[in-house]
Amino acid sequence: MVVFLLGTARGGGTPVTLALAGAAVSALLYGVISAIVLGSRQGMDTYRFWHVGSIAGRELAVAGQLAPFLLVGLLLALANTPGLNSLALGADVSTALGRDVRRTRILGILAVTLLVGAAVSACGPIAFVGLLVPHIARAITGPDYRWLVPYAGLLGAVLVLVADVVGRLVAGDRLEVGILLAAIGAPAFIYLVRRRGLSKI
Repeated sequence: MVVFLLGTARGGGTPVTLALAGAAVSALLYGVISAIVLGSRQGMDTYRFWHVGSIAGRELAVAGQLAPFLLVGLLLALANTPGLNSLALGADVSTALGRDVRRTRILGILAVTLLVGAAVSACGPIAFVGLLVPHIARAITGPDYRWLVPYAGLLGAVLVLVADVVGRLVAGDRLEVGILLAAIGAPAFIYLVRRRGLSKI
């Protein structure tokens, strides 16, 4: 919610302003977390897993615990795709087409919160999946969110699994999937930003 409010504070958000708002909030929260865990060796050891992100050692019971949140988040996301299609044309056009822009945004935030929250609680923060996968999915499906949303979800899972397998083949258990995706994702995201002329990096 904070990221969304900061990214759209001055009349509508763009992918770049939302990404920058997310980076700023992440940096602030990282400082708070560091102040908490640095005082405890046990806390620091536990935190290392959550800081890097990994799908190693996850039991099947975790999937069962998170299934209700994932199911509700997925249903909300799919139900919200017609509103996202109209919102992509602009808030004014979406309103003229009879869509409730506020409702569409709230449903989108709820869906993202449930899906991302469930994923992070199971695997930790695996960076750049949400920044790269939608661009790959859009190249396959086009701009229609009715296809883009499910394809992005499927491709995100495939990307994480492939990165985990590659990391294990290269370095065994020493290279977590979060590290590998960050190494690949940062240059790829910079390339996407430069290619679309969204910002000069």
